[in-house]
Amino acid sequence: MSTSMRRIVIAVAAPALIFSLASCGAGDSGTSADASPSKGNDMTVGLLLPETANTRYDDFDYPIFKRKVAELTRGQGKVDYANAEADASKQAGQMQKMIDSKVDIIVLDAVDSHEIAGMVQKAKDAGIPVIAYDRLAEGPIDAYISFDNELVGEVQGRSLLEGMGSGTDTSSKIVMMNGSPTDPNARQFKEGALAQLNGKVTIAKSYDTKDWKPENALANMTQAINAIGKDNIAGVYAANDGMAGAVIQALKNAGVTDLPPVTGQDAELAAVQRIITGEQYMSVYKSYPAEAETAAEMAVAKVQGKDIQFDALTRDKVSSPTHKDIPAQLVPVVALTKDNIKETVIEDGIYKVSDICTGKYRDACAEVGLK
Repeated sequence: MSTSMRRIVIAVAAPALIFSLASCGAGDSGTSADASPSKGNDMTVGLLLPETANTRYDDFDYPIFKRKVAELTRGQGKVDYANAEADASKQAGQMQKMIDSKVDIIVLDAVDSHEIAGMVQKAKDAGIPVIAYDRLAEGPIDAYISFDNELVGEVQGRSLLEGMGSGTDTSSKIVMMNGSPTDPNARQFKEGALAQLNGKVTIAKSYDTKDWKPENALANMTQAINAIGKDNIAGVYAANDGMAGAVIQALKNAGVTDLPPVTGQDAELAAVQRIITGEQYMSVYKSYPAEAETAAEMAVAKVQGKDIQFDALTRDKVSSPTHKDIPAQLVPVVALTKDNIKETVIEDGIYKVSDICTGKYRDACAEVGLK
């Protein structure tokens, strides 16, 4: 299957892909030559997540991961959790603490994928495997679990063009509010989006947003509005929902009442509500249960001495700047619009209708069939 065809298939795949050890065949894997000594269910799994500005990590990734580890280890496995709050130095200290306490494995979502490489090597030297989660860290990573990040950008770019309408051409000016330059995912999102946007619109302003922080996106968007003119912006590519909210606020602050289409990512609750009211055009829904549960399965299998390199849990291969052909699992994504909220975040149990359709959102919810 060609790469482009594979991306099309992934883009339309159902979002709720939850993998189990039994269904993926992890229980039948052999033991690799360099696997750490196998253990039973009594294990400690270190989980390092990067930030709190994006609500998904504390609200979804951590609790789902913790629950799955407990399930797979019959309640005997523990999760040692730390969030770096977007501070790369703090995360290095958290990782050192886990190495010192001799956790059995570390699942790492790096704040800075390059800067953390030395700590990944330290873990390797201490005999502790490291699985890269959501962002591909540099260094001797044992496996990687994330979403097809270039596809995320492609879905965002296509959706933005759809939202801008049939009259869109190279005279149409857009702003690109990309993610943090220290996050390799942000680069892939941007590359995917540019593959759809180049030659079809004019990218009047483009920003790499430090630490993904909404306040930085707000300042950047205010600058873009002043440079381009509030009535001359036909659309905004915002790489995630936190920044999308800031972009929309900047437009409102400038007196824009007829908002241009704005993209997002992560299906945050506030973004879903903005999509229902029409303030935000779309988000990218990524099944956090699929990602977090698969990461837990990888971690438990690795600690128990199974060779996940040749397992159905890692059907893909990726390369970082330091290492090639890292065993990986890339989870599908789907464009979230007001037309498929029920079939995505509600059906997957991420939100209930009552979570979304509060107070001022009730009438808008009724209009899209949520009640």
